Amino acid sequence: MTTLIAEEHLIQSIRDAIAQILTNSRLCAEGQRPICQDTGIVNVFMRVGMGVRFDTARSLQALCDEGVRRGYLDADNPLRASMVADPLFDRRNTGDNTPCMLHVELVPGHTVEIEVAAKGGGSENKAQFAMLNPNQSLEEWVLNTVPAMGAGWCPPGMLGIGVGGTAEKAMLMAKQVLMEPIDMAQLRARGPQTSLEALRIDLYDKVNALGIGAQGLGGLSTVLDVKIRTCPTHAASKPVAMIPNCAATRHVHFVLDGQGPAALHPPALSDWPDMHWAPDFKAARRVDLGRLSRAEVASWKPGERLLLTGRMLTGRDAAHQRIQDMLARGETLPVDFRDRVIYYVGPVKAVRDEAVGPAGPTTATRMDAYTDMMLGQAGLLAMVGKAERGDQATESIQRHRAAYLVAVGGAAYLVSKAIRSARVVAFEDLGMEAIHEFDVCDMPVTVAVDARGESVHRSGPREWQQRIAARTRVRARSRRPRN
Repeated sequence: MTTLIAEEHLIQSIRDAIAQILTNSRLCAEGQRPICQDTGIVNVFMRVGMGVRFDTARSLQALCDEGVRRGYLDADNPLRASMVADPLFDRRNTGDNTPCMLHVELVPGHTVEIEVAAKGGGSENKAQFAMLNPNQSLEEWVLNTVPAMGAGWCPPGMLGIGVGGTAEKAMLMAKQVLMEPIDMAQLRARGPQTSLEALRIDLYDKVNALGIGAQGLGGLSTVLDVKIRTCPTHAASKPVAMIPNCAATRHVHFVLDGQGPAALHPPALSDWPDMHWAPDFKAARRVDLGRLSRAEVASWKPGERLLLTGRMLTGRDAAHQRIQDMLARGETLPVDFRDRVIYYVGPVKAVRDEAVGPAGPTTATRMDAYTDMMLGQAGLLAMVGKAERGDQATESIQRHRAAYLVAVGGAAYLVSKAIRSARVVAFEDLGMEAIHEFDVCDMPVTVAVDARGESVHRSGPREWQQRIAARTRVRARSRRPRN
């Protein structure tokens, strides 16, 4: 009976996650705000006609960085600055999201073709590369690699695959091919015309059969498309790269011909489905954070939906590292975490009447190394993030009778609507990684790891993989000729 209840909780949570993603997308179009709080590292792919002359003394890198700077610091719609100048030591935020990652190709012609992609860290961190032997199977490598990527890339999304060339060429192709339109439905409808198209369809079907599903909770849709680009390579090599795109895929394509700025028109609201998510007060449990106790946390079930109301703290990588250093020195923390909930988030700055800008969850796995410290020494009761937790964190959650909750990645603007007020309470110098206190009202989350250490990111995909396999066996039997 308990298993059936948990399964029903999880199915409802999966449906709820998709509804939140679709509603969030429409809200962002209406409010002209970022679809995700992680507004990404800016990738620029530029095809420059060899007949073009640039009337400037600045480099292409400097020109593109200036464009990024103006875009990210726009007072009407500021975007989150995520770039840090020193990747090895002090990791100081550049404050304007520069530099961009610029790739330039010289081609015949008199125009400049530009593709710009804002690539979030959650999906970028899941980039994979391998140097296979020529006789090794790409399909086998993909099907072994995707489950190990976890859910930090916010599925459902796309897989970009580059094969051939050299190591760096394969990675570049994997990212570039993600700029192509999603056309898997059309491809399946007309049927493959090349071996590469047949491989795309095969990988699409088999990756979805893994049962990973939306947000890694299980389900039929893990990828919406699989893109593959190839290049000749050395006879002894088969370099392969795979980069996922999250549900919040963001890129723009335009051409400059010297006649003035390119005109970019937003899509019509009629392109969005008529989806309007709202809290389900009948099916979800409302939780008062001001009265939260360890006994109540222990009563939460895996896959159960909660609506959080009250005050919660925020914190990400840099804040956790600083807390660890302070505790190691015997210093008093600037914030009391005892019996509190922490939200792993780096929000966008507020504009107009917002309490805070888009504020979706960041990948919780990066905080695994700090979890035992935060539960044991700091005294947290629960954590909110996205994607799965590793064995180390799950064991700590079980030992301390705590819980891990997930908010929907790709629903950042919708989540921010549940935040009534926000203020920085510690480490202001860390920018978006400072510790905030949010006052929330009916913030939607799902129990991902309960006090007994049961994880829906393990049970959900396993259950759906079994369902999909059983359905496939039934279909295969039904197609057998009868004597």
